[in-house]
Amino acid sequence: MSKKVVNTTGKRKTSVAKATVVKGAGRVRINKIPVEFYEPAIARYKIMEPLQLAEHHVSTVDINIDVHGGGFMSQANAIRTAIAKGLVEYTGDPALRLSFLGFDRDLLVSDSRIKESKKPLGRGARKRRQKSYR
Repeated sequence: MSKKVVNTTGKRKTSVAKATVVKGAGRVRINKIPVEFYEPAIARYKIMEPLQLAEHHVSTVDINIDVHGGGFMSQANAIRTAIAKGLVEYTGDPALRLSFLGFDRDLLVSDSRIKESKKPLGRGARKRRQKSYR
C-alpha cells in the first residue's frame, strides 16, 4: 500500500512556494513553523483563506510548505495558491475547486505578472534621463 502524496507549487513575482499534502491530522507548517505562529499577521490571514474555505478537508491532511524569494506578501500569495492547488488535487472534489474559483481565481491560478526589465539610457524600465535644450 502506497501513501498518497501530492506536491504542488504556487508562484507570485519572485516567490516560489512548494506544498506537500499528505494524510494526517490537520497540521499546516510553513518552513517548519506552524501557520498559527506565522508573522506578519496580515500575511497569515491571507494564507488562512483557502484553509477556512476547505476546513472539512484540511482536518484530514497535513500540509508542509517550503517558500523562498520575494517579500512577505508575495510569499503569502504563493503559499495560498500552493495550498489551494494541493487540496483540490488531493481531494479531487469539483465542488471545492468551484468554491475556490468563486472566492478568488488567484487561489488556483498563479499570477504571471513580473517586473519589467530595465532598458538602456535610463535608470529603470520607463524612466529616462532628462533632456536639456540649452
